[in-house]
Amino acid sequence: MWWIYALLSAVFAALVAIFAKVGMKGVDPDLATAIRTVIIIILAWSIAIAKGSTQGFSSLTRQNWVFLILSGCATGLSWIFYFRALQLGEVSKVAPIDKLSVALAIILSMIFLHETLTWKEAVGAIMIIGGTLLLILG
Repeated sequence: MWWIYALLSAVFAALVAIFAKVGMKGVDPDLATAIRTVIIIILAWSIAIAKGSTQGFSSLTRQNWVFLILSGCATGLSWIFYFRALQLGEVSKVAPIDKLSVALAIILSMIFLHETLTWKEAVGAIMIIGGTLLLILG
């Protein structure tokens, strides 16, 4: 079941690039990011409230808070740089380079989460890195 959510994530991530490129024509990318963030806040809180997920709010630990805040900061910076790249570059180049995050996540998960790397994951990461270099240098 997890892979269905991952595929849906990929579909919507692709739509983000297309919608953002069209929507931010003539708009400062930081303003575009701010507008997008408000929409995400409304959507995320609506889903959490509708599902009753907010009941777990009081059980969050200090570690939960620290790493959720760090994740939020990383997300915000990722969006800001992504929108700036989309403003300056072509979606067909920016979006695939952005997906270098997949290979980086694999590497960082080994270092910090002690996840094991299979040969398939290693080959996939190497191919992503190679494709990214091809797009940048080609």
